Amino acid sequence: MASGSGYCPGVDLHQPDRDDIDVKAVATQLLGQVSDLADEMLRYLVTRIPETVEDDELRGLTLGSCSSNIESVLSMVRHGIDVAAAEAPVTALEHARAMASRGYSVDVMLRFYRLGHEFFTEKLSEAVPLWIEDPSIALRTFVELEAFGFRYIDLISSAVADEYVAELDRRQHQERVERADLVRALVAGERINQGRAERVLRHRLTGVQVGFVCWSGDRGVDLEKVARRVASALGAETALVMQDGPLAVQGWVAVASGAAAGAPSLPADAIGSSAHVAIGSAHSGVPGFRTSHHEALRARRVVELSGRAAPSLTRFPDVALVDLLSRDVEAAKAFVQSELGELARDDTRQRDERTALLAVLDAQGSLMSAARTIDVHRNTVLQRVRRAEQRRGLSASARVAELHAALRLCEVLGASVLSDRVE
Repeated sequence: MASGSGYCPGVDLHQPDRDDIDVKAVATQLLGQVSDLADEMLRYLVTRIPETVEDDELRGLTLGSCSSNIESVLSMVRHGIDVAAAEAPVTALEHARAMASRGYSVDVMLRFYRLGHEFFTEKLSEAVPLWIEDPSIALRTFVELEAFGFRYIDLISSAVADEYVAELDRRQHQERVERADLVRALVAGERINQGRAERVLRHRLTGVQVGFVCWSGDRGVDLEKVARRVASALGAETALVMQDGPLAVQGWVAVASGAAAGAPSLPADAIGSSAHVAIGSAHSGVPGFRTSHHEALRARRVVELSGRAAPSLTRFPDVALVDLLSRDVEAAKAFVQSELGELARDDTRQRDERTALLAVLDAQGSLMSAARTIDVHRNTVLQRVRRAEQRRGLSASARVAELHAALRLCEVLGASVLSDRVE
């Protein structure tokens, strides 16, 4: 480039010509002031991002990053090294990791580089006119140094952002593993340090614990949102939620002693259009954390065994008997067939008869109460009960406990314990 010709964007900064010495001379001069420039840059940053340099370690890393980046960019200019070869200094990478570990956002971390570049530009604008008398050469030198600095910061900021994200991923993975291990230990009944567990899990293990499970066959369902709704319905502001594969989450809430009783009032459509929820009973302390969780899993097993597709909300106490009786599904089916005979057919008419008979047993023999429960006329209930007795081959007053249990199994598990319908 010719002297006084102005800045040409297509000129390579490192192409040897008679003006190249001006760029290198400025870089050489500034290299002698790296320590002072780094101190001044740190003060510049502190006044603009004060909250991020309050601890000594981060402040020291910020100073080290300032010093190493200033020295790196000026040395590259001085020795004619292409900016594409720039690599983030060790202190800059460590600064990015420290920002991630302290919970600062990547935008805050990158602000150091934007402001650092602003500071560097100001220093160049002050220094170049003092060292180069010809205004046109001074302007060209300033623009070329500034362009080099911009490209350097562009490369380095990308590198430190990648390191920030990698460190954040490492820490989040470590936290997930630690949380998962603690939950596994709690559920398995292993000895744990309760204070540490509460800190890591951010969940109170004293008082009443309620475990629940949310799941869906639809990957589009926001199960964590469902879990938050469950927590709210149980009277808790927050919940400990752990992913359980791609289609389920496990959750726990610490609640007031009577709050868990409110769960049945939560309508199914409040938990999502395609989600199931199973809730354990309320139990106290660390043992309660484990027990309620196992109950929720058992309630989920009953729901899945029933083949229910529609969204559901199931409390363990409501299916505890069925859970117990269906541990061996084939044995439960044989029991139902033995107790109900022809009444155990998977057919609409038999289902209506079983429903009427179960309603009468639940109402302790009152036909009126049963009629109100299933919303039919009293005479209809009586007719269905008589047909049910005929199919069973026994009166409703015979083997009442066994009859009641078999009907409850049919009500909850449906086809899993019924015989094939007759076409």
